[in-house]
Amino acid sequence: MARIAVLGSGAGSNFQALLEKLGGQISLVVSDQPDAGILKKAKAAGLQTVVEEGGPDLSARILSHLDGIDLICLAGFMRLVKEPLLGAFPRRILNIHPSLLPKYPGKAAWEQALVDGAGKTGCTVHFVDAGMDTGEVILQAEVPVLSGDNAGILHERIQQAEHRIYAEAVRLVLERLKHVE
Repeated sequence: MARIAVLGSGAGSNFQALLEKLGGQISLVVSDQPDAGILKKAKAAGLQTVVEEGGPDLSARILSHLDGIDLICLAGFMRLVKEPLLGAFPRRILNIHPSLLPKYPGKAAWEQALVDGAGKTGCTVHFVDAGMDTGEVILQAEVPVLSGDNAGILHERIQQAEHRIYAEAVRLVLERLKHVE
């Protein structure tokens, strides 16, 4: 069975969805925020947790905890992943982003969609590369932008779609990795 590490900075709703769907495959949660909700959820589930706050060598410090890990899932991890972590896990770091990439990369993508007057937005699971939300797309789900939507309502609807597709994308990648080995 594959071993997954989840990196997150926030409340942990995508982590919770992954935990419910992938269960025993998640073996480690790493956060750069000592008070992050993701850590509380991971501890409640009996998972190992690590806090590595920012700094120039953050990727190297995170990498030091990933022995035996097969796949990394970013779940609200609000930092760019850099070397040496990228090189150690080529095409084995996934991110979930709240837009239909390549549209609206970066922070608060749902707000960007509203300002732009978009009729639809959604979410994307993609491989992580050195850019910001530029990696190869694995899976996307569309979410309509409805009249009367505000940022909070639209974000919540996007998160519901994220919770549906992230585990599915992880399964697809793990299946591909099995065929490569």
